[in-house]
Amino acid sequence: MNILIVDDSRVSRMFLSDMLREAGYENILQAGSMEELFTMFCAEDDPVSSLVDLVLLDIHLPGQDGIEGCRDLKRIEQFRDVPVIMVSGLEQLENLEKAFAAGAIDYITKPTNMLELKARVSSALKLKGEMDRRKARELELLELTARLEEMNHKLQRLSSRDGLTGLANRHAGGEFLRREWSRGVRERHEFSVIMVDIDCFKPYNDTHGHLQGDECLKQVAAALQEGIHRPADLLVRYGGEEFMVLLPDTGIEGALIVAIAMKERVAALQLPHCSSSVSPLVTVSIGIASAYPRENLMPERLIAAADRALYRAKQEGRNRICVSEEEIDLSGEQPGKFSPAES
Repeated sequence: MNILIVDDSRVSRMFLSDMLREAGYENILQAGSMEELFTMFCAEDDPVSSLVDLVLLDIHLPGQDGIEGCRDLKRIEQFRDVPVIMVSGLEQLENLEKAFAAGAIDYITKPTNMLELKARVSSALKLKGEMDRRKARELELLELTARLEEMNHKLQRLSSRDGLTGLANRHAGGEFLRREWSRGVRERHEFSVIMVDIDCFKPYNDTHGHLQGDECLKQVAAALQEGIHRPADLLVRYGGEEFMVLLPDTGIEGALIVAIAMKERVAALQLPHCSSSVSPLVTVSIGIASAYPRENLMPERLIAAADRALYRAKQEGRNRICVSEEEIDLSGEQPGKFSPAES
């Protein structure tokens, strides 16, 4: 443990140093004034602040006295938890209340008694040791909390992502939909949903194998993602070979543009599909629905409408885009019926 003595009397400093060494404390630092202490503290080649465990501070010093010096010392981060024992003559005891208010924890009187010095120094250093242990535990707890938060963030990301394609999974899509639907209700912005299904995917798996089927899913997912240009939009792996695109603040015309871009990018992959009844290459069928969010309209109805449009695209021959013809907007303020489109 390291003890710093601040006293303008060299004789007093030596007297206290000898008593402390006799008590078993070897590492003693000395300063003749608060100015000298702060000079030591500011010296780049003298890390005194990290070495000090206890300060014995004379209450009467030239220049800045011990009370003001203690107050300034406690303003320095490195000294904030370092205990300060005031050294006071009997005639200065009336100033101890101010010293305690400045941050001192104890005092000894001059002339100093060996037994008193040992008892008070031992008590202060035990307090310092406990404070250091507490700070170490707090730091360890903060580091542990930070690691747990990082792990939680990773788990959240993992729980919200599809393991194969890296897209948002169905759960994350549902959370996004509820959040953006509520915003659409407040701001009265149109919302669109696109449902995408890979045509004849079961025969593809049967012919090419499940490993190649997984590779096909990943490539199609990447191609669909390329068709989305706004950060506000979300592509979701809805299940199996089916994908869902959530488009806040988007009407049917904007959704149709996105759907055409996605369909073209899948076609550009030129993935062979010798078992398809539609095309020698992998193709997709797409259904679109759009509505103005309302409190009396559940977003699941919009998904169901887009899913029915997808089903119609399959019934009409696959490899095409169909737009929902249903009246989804319950308010009647905006038209919700559209003619199917093909690509």
